[in-house]
Amino acid sequence: MTQFNTKLVHGPQLQTDKAGAIVPPVYQSAMYRFAPDGGTSDWDYARSSNPTRDYLERQIATLENGDAGFAFSSGVAAIATVLAIFPDGSHFIIGDSLYSGTDRLLNQYFAQHGLTFTPVDPRDLTAVEAAIRPETKAIFFETFSNPLLKVSSVKAISTLAKAHDLLTIVDNTFLTPYYQRPLDLGADIVLHSATKYIGGHGDLIAGLVVSASPEISEKIGFLQNTIGAILAPLDCSLVCRGIATLAVRLDRETSNAQAVAEFLEQHPDVAHVYYPGLKSDPGYALAQQETTGASGLLSIKLADNIDSIKFVNSTKVFDFADSLGTVSSLVKLPWFKLPEEKRSTSGLTPQHVRIAIGLEDQQDLIDDLAQALTAAEK
Repeated sequence: MTQFNTKLVHGPQLQTDKAGAIVPPVYQSAMYRFAPDGGTSDWDYARSSNPTRDYLERQIATLENGDAGFAFSSGVAAIATVLAIFPDGSHFIIGDSLYSGTDRLLNQYFAQHGLTFTPVDPRDLTAVEAAIRPETKAIFFETFSNPLLKVSSVKAISTLAKAHDLLTIVDNTFLTPYYQRPLDLGADIVLHSATKYIGGHGDLIAGLVVSASPEISEKIGFLQNTIGAILAPLDCSLVCRGIATLAVRLDRETSNAQAVAEFLEQHPDVAHVYYPGLKSDPGYALAQQETTGASGLLSIKLADNIDSIKFVNSTKVFDFADSLGTVSSLVKLPWFKLPEEKRSTSGLTPQHVRIAIGLEDQQDLIDDLAQALTAAEK
């Protein structure tokens, strides 16, 4: 099997099920029998390994063209485990607009426990290089930033990192391996909040990591077992279900997002649309070079005559809720979740709305946003 869509449906087989199940079974067992001679088999204790989790981990590694995959209880658990492979005193260059949960983990936990971080706009390679110190170990960023969808080059940053003997860590949540495979562009570690597009149904919390080399895989695998923030078998099965439909869901969500973005770009009550699928977007050309789709997330800045809170509370198809990448469409006001000390440098205002597009009918989504804009006029 060499084609991507086939790999989504048919992951690497483990040959563990004697009943001939087509869907990999959920092995809901905490322990497994030893071999007759007392030695260990492939599985002994489920924190260390589980057949259902092994299937998922091998599949995501295959999809990302990596050495090994690892499944965690959440996206931030995945990030925490990756950062734990680095020694005290390590310095990281990080994207200047990371997901709020990532930012909190780095700056309110790891910064108090021996690691240091310098936020830089990853689109500015000169600034990235200027931030390198003798103790710098890695560059960590999101290809599309959250929530303003600024596009950074995985290839250029990976090349710069390698020239300085640094690792490149990419959060690939928004794009998934369907739209971008960062390891193919030179990255060393790729991360996913599988809660989002990979899981895709809004019914689980999960994180995934894929490493490019056996050396990194060994370190992450040791800490996955040692720290123990693993993904439970049932949730592993649900993530596998999401992977099987990833392409058809993202195709629909991206098509919907493109139509919504084009509609909103022309609407007088919208001051700006942030979406790399628009030719007017500053990141459009780079996105065309390094990705195969713009995904289903966009942000807008409402005109001053629109009450943003009334807008998000006037939608009928869209739910006013956090998260993204699920089958239903959501709206969020990112400004109001920012700590006050970060608001002035975030590039956000109370008029910014993040819009996560789902699988609903395209026209229903457009009509819903149009009526909400009318309802929210001051």
